Amino acid sequence: MNRLLSRYCQMLEVVSVVLLALMVALVFANVALRYLFNSGITVTEELSRWMFVWTTFLGGIVALRHHGHLGTEFLVGRLGPKGRKACLAVGYLLMLFVCWLLFRGALDQTILNWNVSAPSSGASLAWFYAAGVVFAVSAAAILGVELLRLLTGRLRDEDLVIIRESEDHA
Repeated sequence: MNRLLSRYCQMLEVVSVVLLALMVALVFANVALRYLFNSGITVTEELSRWMFVWTTFLGGIVALRHHGHLGTEFLVGRLGPKGRKACLAVGYLLMLFVCWLLFRGALDQTILNWNVSAPSSGASLAWFYAAGVVFAVSAAAILGVELLRLLTGRLRDEDLVIIRESEDHA
């Protein structure tokens, strides 16, 4: 399962890079057209916004997989291994609950906007809200695997704190 999640995250990294490159190209082209030719492509603003949202959600999945989110271990760092395991289990359960809430909300918005067209491109707005569904399902899978590793005792003591203290360590 770890290899499958690792390959999935590698694929998400590639997709994020492609989306970011397309977003930069679209915005640059639109700026150049506006300043050089006093015209522009209206769909580029909408598409670049959608790409930004998708890149943000996909990057959040990759960061979750690599434990790249910032945080603090002020309390957890003072606990012993059993206390850390208990805090980590509670944290995973709370994060899984938030994934469920995000999934339900994003799925409801996706279904609600299925037949609503975007103003510039005419594409379904469901694509915009589907980023939340993809994030919630992917994050829940990652958190579920991590929780299973914790409950089966396959985590080392140094893996019980899953945050980064500062950006210097990232």
